[in-house]
Amino acid sequence: MSSSYTIPDRTRPPPSIAQSVSSSVLTYLKSIASSERPLSSSQLDEYLSYSSAIERQASSIPTDVVSGTPSHETSEDSPTSSPVDVEGFLKYMTSSMGDASEMLPEQDLNHPISNYFINSSHNTYLTGNQLYSESSTDAYKSVLLRGCRCIEIDVWDGDSRPPSSEANDKMQEKKHWFRQHLPRSLSPRHSKGPSNEGSAAATRAEGESLDMPTPWKSATSAMRAEPRVLHGYTLTKEVLFRDVCVVIRDAAFVHSDLPIIVSLEVHAGKEQQEVMVDIIEEVWNGLLVNPLSGPCDQLPSPGDLRRKILIKVKYVAPEKVTAQVSRPSLRRKKSASSSSSSSDTEDEGSQDVKKTKKSSIIEPLSALGVYTRSYHFKDLSSPEASAPCHVFSLSEKKFIDVHETVGPTLFSHNRNYLMRAYPSGTRVSSSNLDPAIFWRSGVQIVALNWQRYDAGTMLNEGMFTGTSGWVLKPKEYRGQQHGQNAGVSTESQGDAIAHKTLFLSIEVLAAQNLPLPTGDRKPSGFRPYVKCELHVEKPEERTSAPIEGGGKSKDGEYKAKTKTCRGIDPDFGGERTEPAKFLNVPGVVEELSFVRFKVQDDEIGKDDLAAWACIRLDRLRTGFRFVHLLNAAGDVSRGALLVNIQKSLA
Repeated sequence: MSSSYTIPDRTRPPPSIAQSVSSSVLTYLKSIASSERPLSSSQLDEYLSYSSAIERQASSIPTDVVSGTPSHETSEDSPTSSPVDVEGFLKYMTSSMGDASEMLPEQDLNHPISNYFINSSHNTYLTGNQLYSESSTDAYKSVLLRGCRCIEIDVWDGDSRPPSSEANDKMQEKKHWFRQHLPRSLSPRHSKGPSNEGSAAATRAEGESLDMPTPWKSATSAMRAEPRVLHGYTLTKEVLFRDVCVVIRDAAFVHSDLPIIVSLEVHAGKEQQEVMVDIIEEVWNGLLVNPLSGPCDQLPSPGDLRRKILIKVKYVAPEKVTAQVSRPSLRRKKSASSSSSSSDTEDEGSQDVKKTKKSSIIEPLSALGVYTRSYHFKDLSSPEASAPCHVFSLSEKKFIDVHETVGPTLFSHNRNYLMRAYPSGTRVSSSNLDPAIFWRSGVQIVALNWQRYDAGTMLNEGMFTGTSGWVLKPKEYRGQQHGQNAGVSTESQGDAIAHKTLFLSIEVLAAQNLPLPTGDRKPSGFRPYVKCELHVEKPEERTSAPIEGGGKSKDGEYKAKTKTCRGIDPDFGGERTEPAKFLNVPGVVEELSFVRFKVQDDEIGKDDLAAWACIRLDRLRTGFRFVHLLNAAGDVSRGALLVNIQKSLA
């Protein structure tokens, strides 16, 4: 397994703010406690409830995090000049109660799986851009540990030919040419060293063109080639399908025991598909969904599928399967083709490419897709569109076209049936679409390029952080319960759920322990400011009118920023500082709207990202709170913003 890929650190909790409260933050907390900046009545009640609970549960003398001396319990008749004492308030603010993001209540996991948004990854195996970055099994481990529940595997024929140093040299020359001539934005986010990703993968004989990988040929009687995982027609490095399956098995249920969906994009020929089935049944033994005894007439719930792997693969009706190959054994008898010359083998391989480029899925592989059967999308009136266990996969452009043509029908479909949307193939830099547009149309599986942090992945963090990776849709977005008929209606997303008018005010007071932008080392040269963005539904999303930008991720429609300060513990407040105010914002659905905080370095030219956070609007707490920040690489940091939030909807 390659050690060159860095896994973002999400496995540890954020450090306590109380460990190192900066002087600027402490000054504001003291002014709040002394009522110079009074608490709202609701937050005061919350604080008093918290203090009472702590006093009842206290079993030892706590340490005063401000002065470092033991504190005393406050009795009911102790004289206080204010209902809020500094020591108690600091403990309250540095507890989970002071977090600006409220944890979701425990979810009902008994609805059909189509009633949930599912944390999803696109081209999961890649560590960088879509053209020449390396593939890695670590990428699967990374996303699964960070809460992803739908991953993608692109499978191609294996290759048992011996390595060719000349071919490898030419491949490296091509990669070097790409790096020299493509934009800097396509450069990998992490420095990559030589990959040792699987000994069998290292035997690949690299071709001289961007042709499809050579189809499988049994080269000897002692071994068989195994399928590979890579991005076809590119210079990306491959890994073994078996190695990917092993890592998925080991990491799938560490973050959560709820099911994962493995989306298979199969480019392998029929014989290699048989090998895929062998590997899947061997490695994922006991984790696969049991075959149905009859037709699939309803979808199960996530709670019914704990510790299960659902396979999404093209569906082939059993009665339509013809001329399937017999499953090869682990040792194949030597055939005449195995003794042919290398030139003959290459010629045969090129012919097989043409034959297998659009090869059908064999029945044993198709049968593994029990509740997640992939069908080619024709339109929403086709018979497949009402099959209970079908999944349509649409590119972002195709989805936008369908939305603008039959928006209400699309929304109705997604109430009851699974749909997957994925970024356009032209996003070679691994940029992302705006997932919120697709969620608001009811799409459950919005696959994103986790290799890059941009507006899309930040909104995804806002939707799924602190969850099991399965988030129950708003009630109005859900379909029928088990056993009920799912009819197609013409009700649009605009009619289905109440849209409200929002008043939001965010005052950024101070920050502490801000991480520096990637590559920076000197805090003295850091000139941070905070940008607040509000991401809400656009009017055209509700009317099926053309959507501006075509679903591309970008800054929020409403945004404001603070003044620029210096250092990692800045004070953004002051008499002249105005809070970010978003007044009378129409058409807001709290569960599908987001507030994004970005800390950027004020520089000449492009301002580098230093830290960020994204919070779903219905989870955004009001009052004085701390916004915990991730750094530019997506790692948990010690950075935090002290803010004062006011929010109301009518």
